[in-house]
Amino acid sequence: MSMEIERKFLLCGEEWRAMTKGELYRQGYLGISPACSVRVRLAGQRAFLGVKGAGDGPVHEEYEYPIPLAEAEALLERMAEKPLIEKIRYKVLFDGLIWEVDEFLGENTGLILAEVELESETQKISKPSWIGVEVTGDPRYFNASLVRYPFSQWKNQGNADLFS
Repeated sequence: MSMEIERKFLLCGEEWRAMTKGELYRQGYLGISPACSVRVRLAGQRAFLGVKGAGDGPVHEEYEYPIPLAEAEALLERMAEKPLIEKIRYKVLFDGLIWEVDEFLGENTGLILAEVELESETQKISKPSWIGVEVTGDPRYFNASLVRYPFSQWKNQGNADLFS
């Protein structure tokens, strides 16, 4: 079984931008249910099919397999739910851990999240100064949720104060 232990945070600074260069990611969902999601992801010139199970807090069952780029592009175009998730992913090394910062584009423009993968749920971490509020358990920030309820719609629902 492949388990992912990941914590997710909002950002409160931009110092990370000077530390790394980003890579364009495009991903779409072929299926989203309470039990799992099935995703196709393009990361630069690489493509993957991923299955992520529903989890408890930061722990999720996750499987990911490389697939041909042309097949991934066809799946995104013809079968994935829209809008696609488009983001620039930056990888920042801090205190021995890689922080993945996702700057969302398209209908999720304005949302920037950082994720860090851990070895265990109890692993202690040192947070960089640009890491803000933890949103690990908040389903609004799941990529699969951002397809059905994009960030651009949040402000129209009176939630703008979350990001001030």
